[in-house]
Amino acid sequence: MDMSQQDSKTIVVVGNGMVGYKFCEKLTSKTTAFRIVVFGEEPRHAYDRVHLSEYFNGKSADDLSMSHLGWYSEHNIALHLGDTITEINRAEKTIHSLKGVSLSYDYLVLATGSSAFVPDIPGVEKDGVFVYRTLEDLDQIQTYAKAARKGAVLGGGLLGLEAAKALIDLGIEETHVIEFAPRLMPRQIDSAGSAMLQSKLEQLGLKVHMNKSTSSILGADTIKGLQFADDTSLDVDMLVISAGIRPRDELAKLAGLETGTRGGIVVNEQMQTSDASIYAIGECALYDGMIYGLVAPGYEMAEVVATQLCAGERAFTGYDMSTKLKLIGVDVASFGDPFVTEPDSRSIVFEDSHKGIYKRINISNDGKYLLGGVLIGDADAYNLLLQTVNNNIVLPPNPEDLILGSRGGEASAGAGVITLPDEALICSCEAVSKGDICGAVTDLNVTTVEGMKKCNKAGTGCGGCVPLVKDLINETLKANGTYIKNVVCEHFDFSRQELFDLLKLNHIRTYDDALDHFGKGDGCESCKPAVASILASLWNDVIVKQHTIQDSNDRYLANIQKGGTYSVVPRIPGGEITPDKLIIIGQVAKKYGLYTKITGGQRIDLFGAHLSDLPDIWEELIDAGFESGHAYGKALRTVKSCVGSTWCRFGLHDSVSFAIEVEERYRGIRAPHKIKGGVSGCVRECAEAQSKDFGIIATEKGWNLYVGGNGGSKPQHAQLLATDIDKETCIKYLDRFLMFYINTADALTRTATWLNKMEGGLSYLKNVIINDSLGICAQLETEMQALVNSYHCEWKEVVENPDLRKQFAHFVNSPKEKDPHVAFDTMREQVKAKEW
Repeated sequence: MDMSQQDSKTIVVVGNGMVGYKFCEKLTSKTTAFRIVVFGEEPRHAYDRVHLSEYFNGKSADDLSMSHLGWYSEHNIALHLGDTITEINRAEKTIHSLKGVSLSYDYLVLATGSSAFVPDIPGVEKDGVFVYRTLEDLDQIQTYAKAARKGAVLGGGLLGLEAAKALIDLGIEETHVIEFAPRLMPRQIDSAGSAMLQSKLEQLGLKVHMNKSTSSILGADTIKGLQFADDTSLDVDMLVISAGIRPRDELAKLAGLETGTRGGIVVNEQMQTSDASIYAIGECALYDGMIYGLVAPGYEMAEVVATQLCAGERAFTGYDMSTKLKLIGVDVASFGDPFVTEPDSRSIVFEDSHKGIYKRINISNDGKYLLGGVLIGDADAYNLLLQTVNNNIVLPPNPEDLILGSRGGEASAGAGVITLPDEALICSCEAVSKGDICGAVTDLNVTTVEGMKKCNKAGTGCGGCVPLVKDLINETLKANGTYIKNVVCEHFDFSRQELFDLLKLNHIRTYDDALDHFGKGDGCESCKPAVASILASLWNDVIVKQHTIQDSNDRYLANIQKGGTYSVVPRIPGGEITPDKLIIIGQVAKKYGLYTKITGGQRIDLFGAHLSDLPDIWEELIDAGFESGHAYGKALRTVKSCVGSTWCRFGLHDSVSFAIEVEERYRGIRAPHKIKGGVSGCVRECAEAQSKDFGIIATEKGWNLYVGGNGGSKPQHAQLLATDIDKETCIKYLDRFLMFYINTADALTRTATWLNKMEGGLSYLKNVIINDSLGICAQLETEMQALVNSYHCEWKEVVENPDLRKQFAHFVNSPKEKDPHVAFDTMREQVKAKEW
């Protein structure tokens, strides 16, 4: 192709999902010569379907977006949202849309993706039956689930288990998974791995039904249950169908393009269809008889087409379908060929039914090469195992070490990754090799994961390669003679823990003194908030007194929102609130024009507050008995509770009172990162305590204490620290645990990550916290009690202190009284109208 002829050529992209967006991103990074027009069927621009379930964990549609809406115009891409292409005229090379747009093209890229496969079951059209595919589907599921008690998911594959997790997150009391096959995830894991996974999921409250064929959906207009072919039935209030995908090839069929007998648009190695001017990429493309249902192969297809259109050479020759994910808190991974068996290979299996861990690796008969494997419950070794398979690395003399861990002090995984060949593909989503990463460190002085993401996009896709990327960066720096030390920043040559101890031992109370004694230069945006957090954790002083070193959230004791307004979040311990206080919140929200939302942490957020109004708003709330909820700080956020024995027929103990006691004990205490807790009145776990930094669950004999859990983008279940303890012992262990965390964790490290990185893990933590192996428990308790005794509401301090209150004026010369002629005009409706 003559590059000079490209100036007037038009590329039309049909589909604005992850792969369609990635094609645009890759093409515009190579050339600006083409005119690109994109049609998206959904009303919003491309978003991340891989992490779709996080929508139920608090992520918004904007959080999941692949880019901001202005990205398209910035790259001269014409975007048509909510418009479906209805016809392709191949003879005239034109397309026609549902909204009447007609357009000529030089090249057409079909990125139509797939739709949810819906089995032909009688009653599938009833109310309460959903698919799990788009944000609109999730909105409908979320709305319907509010009135549902029992839910079921049809399909036990990847998406089915994701959907089951969504129902659990939505508070469905009883969730079932219905699978036609004899095992879960039949395309990824073997029978033994499936059995272990099923056991783990059932321990978490999920009910799994295997070998079940659904013959009909019961109920008149609304689902009431499921009827199975074996004459059994199941009562359910709602059903989510996640039984696989179906390539969206209907448009291609209408245009006369070749399609597969079971669906999919047939493509060659260049991703060309039977019409050389039309390409197909992603889940709609059928290459060599296979549909690739992961995002990474779709990204590679996008790269192939973008390269071809720019006169380069690149071909798609198939793709490794290895995968690692966390399903309802359980690690699941498969790599290489997980199903190869004797006589074609030999297998090494490790199984620990007590901990719910299953590992299997398949090795060649001569014992030299790793062929594939399955990991359940512990997938930390996945990245290195995958690289071992993909790069034909000769195995060590004892290949069982790959899953059991080395027992002779061999090098760490970090050191192992540096021995990979330069062409080893580290980030499959963005096709970044080991050589690319090491070269960026050596030649471009890239020394952080964030820097690498900006440099070559490694780790910006699914994120699974980030540990390897970090290891490669550190090992390359070591190989180049650089000493790696985990320092706060260039201005403080100490780790966060070292700096914590230095400031504590020397009674340092201000940032300037810290810099004078132990730092250099003027400081930066990394060390200022870190030091402020340490000082707040040590002395429990009002953090706003150090406002000049704070980021905007701590500086103004509120989270800054889109448009420059702030949120107001009063503390509601344990979720318990009086009618009078509810009325006050409503009155304040009406008076200041605030948007209100009940959160997953059992609080009420008020959004849209202007900076100058914050003290006035808080003055009214404090007068009504409220106090700061610390939603803006690295501190205790909430201690969530169920209704416990007070109201629930299953409740064993009063979880509400205990949650309030715990939250009021640890309120305001600053830490390396935010802390969340939960107290459940029975093992039904309605407070979701095991997904918190600490969780307390009632038992017949007392309380179980869990620590190191985490929700959000990297969910992890907490680990059991102590069983059947009384309230006093539980508080004592919590005091020790939290103070030990505050003293030793790196900045911006959640308790889950801190515990994961701790040498010795939970066993070591138990020895420190329960057995007092370090002899510091009395000191930890004393330090915690000092923080508890010195608690003060930060907003109350601001409201009552004129000097602190001045910091919330928009301008230094603002008058004390507001000018009635000056008003802020909300842009929300205008912004919404513009977006639509």
